[in-house]
Amino acid sequence: MPIDHVACDIVVIGGGNAALCAAMTAAEAGARVLILEAAPKPYRGGNSRHTRNFRCMHTGPLGPLIDDYGEDEYFTDLMTVTDGKTDEALARLAIRTSESCLPWMEEHGVRFQPPLSGTLSLARTNAFFRGGGKSLVNAYYRTADQLGVDVLYEASVTHLELDEDHVSFLDYVHEGETHRIAPKAVVVASGGFQADTDWLARAWGPAAKNFLIRGTPYNRGVVLADLLDQDVEQVGDPTQCHAVAIDGRAPKFDGGIVTRLDCVPFSIVVNKNAQRFYDEGEDVWPKRYAIWGRLVADQPDQVGFAIIDAKSLDLFMPSVFPPIKADTLVELATKMGLPPEQLQHTVEAFNASCGDTSGFRPTELDGVSTSGLKPAKTNWARPISEPPFYGYSLRTGVTFTYLGLKVDTNAQCSIGNRPIANLWAAGETMAGSILGQGYLAGFGMTIGTVFGRIAGREAARYAN
Repeated sequence: MPIDHVACDIVVIGGGNAALCAAMTAAEAGARVLILEAAPKPYRGGNSRHTRNFRCMHTGPLGPLIDDYGEDEYFTDLMTVTDGKTDEALARLAIRTSESCLPWMEEHGVRFQPPLSGTLSLARTNAFFRGGGKSLVNAYYRTADQLGVDVLYEASVTHLELDEDHVSFLDYVHEGETHRIAPKAVVVASGGFQADTDWLARAWGPAAKNFLIRGTPYNRGVVLADLLDQDVEQVGDPTQCHAVAIDGRAPKFDGGIVTRLDCVPFSIVVNKNAQRFYDEGEDVWPKRYAIWGRLVADQPDQVGFAIIDAKSLDLFMPSVFPPIKADTLVELATKMGLPPEQLQHTVEAFNASCGDTSGFRPTELDGVSTSGLKPAKTNWARPISEPPFYGYSLRTGVTFTYLGLKVDTNAQCSIGNRPIANLWAAGETMAGSILGQGYLAGFGMTIGTVFGRIAGREAARYAN
């Protein structure tokens, strides 16, 4: 059935979690909704395809979540990873609303499961999707279809025309032709600019050309740039992003969550000169994994190497690629292109600084630390001494950028202090409003779900 563009009330730009939450919410409020998704249908869903959980406040057991996880603890966790760089009103709104999101997600087709083994400290805080993010995306598309939401794939929005305080029309390209439509309201949920590596290089410098992009190649920031060029209020630092250490053998784009390396807390991490450069045991992995992309980015050639021994191999979620294996450290260094004598010296110095390891507890902060070593390893510090030895190469994997559209508590965009009457934003394209730096596992899905629903509600209210 052809899509009646003229009749749509609301256009949602993007096809991931935030976009779908906005579209379903607006459709349930009686609006006629069209999703314009830049990706082909098999690759729909943006970065949401690669997610696996949702961080959720709860005052008691909720769905798969045990115990409780209150607003203040959640907010403290966020403040820790962002170093206080957040909009508290928006952050607390996302946190408080997350509790009601979980049952709403279930009502819209999402199913949950117990946390995956090897994921540290998340049974209380994060609800895991059965079938992962792809399953969540597919469930939402089925529900959206049932609600009468129209979807156009391979439809790239190129321009939104702002006429003072409202969007008068938008242009998009589909099958080589440019189309112009004038919906009553628009929700932008098209992500960051990370897939435009030229833009990344302008922000970061030439080093960014060595970065890998964990997620979709379709998040190129075209709509974001178009709106910023028209003086829509922006938020966030273009050099800040969700960047993690991923397997250096991952593809340039779309490697997804399976390329993330979770071995760091039980390893030592060295640069190409076989020198350590940061505390691998600073905190539990869900609160620290997102700093390692930036740490690796600051090293020569933007590469790092994680070294473990046999006793640590089964303590973490394995990567999609097997580790490099050797019976000696010298052999391992040779296979990984590291200076053998320097790696041997680094490991020997680390091993000599390790003390009593009887208190080793892999799933919590254990205080098993080094002594007299700089940088110290403050938890999980056990000698790397039991062959065979294993190594992983590390590269910076960018998930999404934090430069975005500034929004208020209604997810509404503005120019100066003047709200744009019919423009809202949700998901990664406005996440910099809350994430000034750093990242908290599962919080991107929280932001997308909460503000997607808010944007859909407000857009439908305006359109109706």
